[in-house]
Amino acid sequence: MEQVMTDRAKPASGGRAGSLEAWQENSKWFSYGGHAIFSRMAGRGDPLVLLHGFPTASWDWNRIWPMLTQEYSVFALDMLGFGFSDKPSKYTYSIEDQADLVQGWIDGLGLETVHLMGHDYGCSVVQELLARDQEGALPFRISSVCFLNGALFPEVHNPLFIQKVLRSRFGGLISRGLTRRVFENNFRRLFGSQNPPDRQDLDDFWHLLVYNNGRGILHHLIQFMEERRCHRNRWVGALQNARQPMRLISGAADPVSGGAMAARYRELIESPDVVTLRNVGHYPHFESPWEVFSAYRTFRKSLRAAGD
Repeated sequence: MEQVMTDRAKPASGGRAGSLEAWQENSKWFSYGGHAIFSRMAGRGDPLVLLHGFPTASWDWNRIWPMLTQEYSVFALDMLGFGFSDKPSKYTYSIEDQADLVQGWIDGLGLETVHLMGHDYGCSVVQELLARDQEGALPFRISSVCFLNGALFPEVHNPLFIQKVLRSRFGGLISRGLTRRVFENNFRRLFGSQNPPDRQDLDDFWHLLVYNNGRGILHHLIQFMEERRCHRNRWVGALQNARQPMRLISGAADPVSGGAMAARYRELIESPDVVTLRNVGHYPHFESPWEVFSAYRTFRKSLRAAGD
């Protein structure tokens, strides 16, 4: 299935759903390995778990949050090392560990069945959870999966130069010395031309990045790029062997994991369900939340029609 959506004849995104301060205040906290983890939950209906990307946090979902919570019970968290959650400096960060965190969180909430939506880094966490599902190792059932722009296939991932440098032996120095100007110049490159981040958006994303010494661990977090290569067969195999319905919603203007990633998805996934958003970059749920919500709601309606 292939769909293409443009920015014509669509409702306005509606701007911000609220302030970052309000997002932080309306939170639920839990402990993972002695570390405080930030989470949010709202809405009614089938449980939908949102997993954010690198180097941001659950705040990425704030514009689409009011739409999703009208239809579903929505759960989001800041993974360890991100956003408002703890950011220990001496810690071995990994996708597998984040999957342990998410698995334990979902199990602790008593959710027997969940739908998953992942973006960027969160896509890799979803892939690991799918692999565990196929091994019969999860205490809950995954009903469906939606991917937003992420490096599902490392061979076509095109990282920014700053990401490559952070992975190098100079990563610690680059991470600790990262300036706001360098961050903004690189971050802006990820967005499409139609809905770039404004000054308040950049203030919010920078605040989340540097909160609680976040700059000091970026070179540790970004090692997930190597994990993707090491676990390529496991995580791509999890996609190819998935029993669940899956949809990829792809911002085509993303220079990192946009058009080439969607093309690879069509090559390797049987009966691929792909929705392409033109003029949208790496953060489709932030740049064009209405389009993403519409594509996701259509996906979920098709599942109900099929008897899910």
